Amino acid sequence: MTLTAEPGTPATTAPPRPPQPLRHRLAERGVDWTLLLILPAVLIIGALFVYPFLYGLSISFQPLEGGDPLANYTDFFGDPYLRDSIWKTLRLAVPVAVLSVAAAAPLAFRMRRDFPGRRIVTLVVLLPLTFGSVLIAQGMTQVFSPTGWTNLLLTSLGVPQQQFIYNYTGTFIATTLVSIPFAFVMLMGFFGGIDRSIEDAAATLGASRAARFWRIIMPLAVPGLITAFTLCLVEAFAVFPSAILVGQPDNATHVLTLPIYQAASQRSDYPAAAAIAVVMTVLELVILGVLMLLRNRLYRGPATGGKG
Repeated sequence: MTLTAEPGTPATTAPPRPPQPLRHRLAERGVDWTLLLILPAVLIIGALFVYPFLYGLSISFQPLEGGDPLANYTDFFGDPYLRDSIWKTLRLAVPVAVLSVAAAAPLAFRMRRDFPGRRIVTLVVLLPLTFGSVLIAQGMTQVFSPTGWTNLLLTSLGVPQQQFIYNYTGTFIATTLVSIPFAFVMLMGFFGGIDRSIEDAAATLGASRAARFWRIIMPLAVPGLITAFTLCLVEAFAVFPSAILVGQPDNATHVLTLPIYQAASQRSDYPAAAAIAVVMTVLELVILGVLMLLRNRLYRGPATGGKG
């Protein structure tokens, strides 16, 4: 039965709807309001990275002497000495990242469980972060000098003196000392996030400690290992003080940051410096893109075909 209003009776109207919060209005439109939380990070990245990168990219096509817009790039790739800095950067950054992750992973795994002295060990490992690369490089000139305690110890053991500084080895040691804490901090989070109940269940089913590590812990930790490796690689790519203070900047440790510094600070050729910085950035982005694709594939698992 349908109810109708009597003639002459004013029609009733719905009460006005109170104003809804912004998050409710966004939810009604199918928008996740929590995405607004990333807005400050987007603005900061845009101000500190995107705009400077676009500005540097634009001036890299404006050579000081005019002419060909690609002159800065052709000068870089046409000079074997400058071009070789790409290989020298990779030759330093990749081994540093590998060794940093390899050194930090076992310690970060052990930190999953409490033990006496755990806080002291954590403090010692993180200590290089408070020193910085400059202070570490300066200290190495004393510790690893021909009269430093390292060579004195080797000499007392009958080992000839070794040259640890002012070469590739010195830069490698200094960069690794700075990178290990970064890998350690990240891997602590990844290893600590693995649910221990999975290991306990496997142990209940008879899995040995080695089997639990290689078949449970490592597969779950591989994405974290790749992320830590990526962070260490980026850190090593930007090496500068160590390459000068304890390296061989005119030869073995002539990494990409050095020609950028020389062009900008010594010759005031900012377009040339920007061009080299763009080359360095593109190289990093390509490597990071490959690593992130690998990480995502390992995290999601290989694609499965056929019917479920």
